[in-house]
Amino acid sequence: MFTSGTPGEYATEVAPGLGAPFHQHLFSARLDMTVDGTANAVEEVEAVRVPMGEGNAHGNAFARSATRLTRESQAQRDADPGSGRVWHVVNTEKTNALGRPVGYVLHPHGQPTLLADPASSIHARATFASKALWVTRYDPAQRYPAGDFVNQNPGGDGLPSWVAADRDLDGEDVVLWHTFGLTHFPRPEDWPVMPVDHTGFVLKPAGFFDRNPTLDVPPAPTSCH
Repeated sequence: MFTSGTPGEYATEVAPGLGAPFHQHLFSARLDMTVDGTANAVEEVEAVRVPMGEGNAHGNAFARSATRLTRESQAQRDADPGSGRVWHVVNTEKTNALGRPVGYVLHPHGQPTLLADPASSIHARATFASKALWVTRYDPAQRYPAGDFVNQNPGGDGLPSWVAADRDLDGEDVVLWHTFGLTHFPRPEDWPVMPVDHTGFVLKPAGFFDRNPTLDVPPAPTSCH
């Protein structure tokens, strides 16, 4: 409790004399991607502005860049909503009817990742939450992004220790670790019962099918029996 109206710089007053601290709800989704087989690769795809000039006379064109993330040291990425950054998981050996690699695309919501100081114990034990995306080579023993014993290690376990091996990711069996969640500045409306809030991400096919797969869905019945 505190004097009403003075919750401090790291909290919101949600009731007279009651402060709710600023905090985050962060999750890590382990996405064991097997896109039409285990020969997979990850590409970072984003929109690129094109200056007005030859080839873009009206200045309304923009381009698309795709960067292959070939090693674990390279595949520790932040989201960038300003460029529409997404990550494609493609099969390096199989193509669709248009001759392009079959794939799926991960769309992040682009919310803040871990805001704790890099020197803090929280950051040391939850380093996985400092990046929106990590990509690792598949290992059945590597299941938890913060390691097996979060409260019994001084930090550095899990993802930061695994990627130190800097394994090759191009055409391999890969795992994506996606950090997502909410940064919560509490409101008076959150007290005394907090309403439902929403977070998440989208994973959808990108060239995996040759056309819209719902085209052959049987028609709905016209009558009830």
